[in-house]
Amino acid sequence: MNKVNNAHKVPFKLTEADAEKLNSKEGLISVMSKEPYNIERALRYVNYLNKLEELQVELIRLQTWAIEKGERIIILFEGRDAAGKGGAIRRITERINPRHMRIVALPKPTEEQKSQWYFQRYVEQFPKAGELVLFDRSWYNRAVVEPVNGFCTEDQYKVFMKQVNGFEKMILQSGIRLVKIYMSISKKEQHKRFDEIKNDPLKQWKMTPVDERAQDLWDDYTEYKKKMFKKTNTALSPWKIIKANRKTHARIACIEHILESIPYDKNTEI
Repeated sequence: MNKVNNAHKVPFKLTEADAEKLNSKEGLISVMSKEPYNIERALRYVNYLNKLEELQVELIRLQTWAIEKGERIIILFEGRDAAGKGGAIRRITERINPRHMRIVALPKPTEEQKSQWYFQRYVEQFPKAGELVLFDRSWYNRAVVEPVNGFCTEDQYKVFMKQVNGFEKMILQSGIRLVKIYMSISKKEQHKRFDEIKNDPLKQWKMTPVDERAQDLWDDYTEYKKKMFKKTNTALSPWKIIKANRKTHARIACIEHILESIPYDKNTEI
């Protein structure tokens, strides 16, 4: 039997505007998608979809401005495994012109790449004029993931930490705009998301050996993350930490930060 969740500490009052939102295709789907039915939850989701659409229009405006002005933009996403980086990137890119943007998620380096300057394979992915490039993990692999998992030596880690701020200064001085986002989740939330991935045949491919060790190495990740922020959260190239336990809130916060960080012309016609 269908159930309705009415367990509210304070009686929930549905306004006429709320009822209109729920009486849409998105509203009806959000109400009916989960049992027990929860009107408040459904309304929150519809509000999220409406806000997301509003922000995606602004992303199109930003991209149009970047194309017209020949701007080069890099947005990099870091965070623990299952923090929602991929989901945020999908919402950012799903409405913009795919011919003027790229998503970069590099595999582990080849033997040839290992012999090169560490930053080289990332530089090769940098944007041309009018292009937006989003890194799903970046050169900051060497700040956290690699030392935690033993994928680099201590000397390699130290060299990276000495060079990274200068590297980013060169990026910015060359005229490229750089936005750094770190998506932060709790250990409990990461465990919950890993369980969901493992039990979903459509998502099981996402689990890697590195993911499998993430919970056991939680404190090590925390230690290196703190070192990374202390060294690289500079006035010239700051980090934006997004609390990502709630995916919808995190996606909205990411887009808002991007729009706030890049001084695009808000009157650009689209």
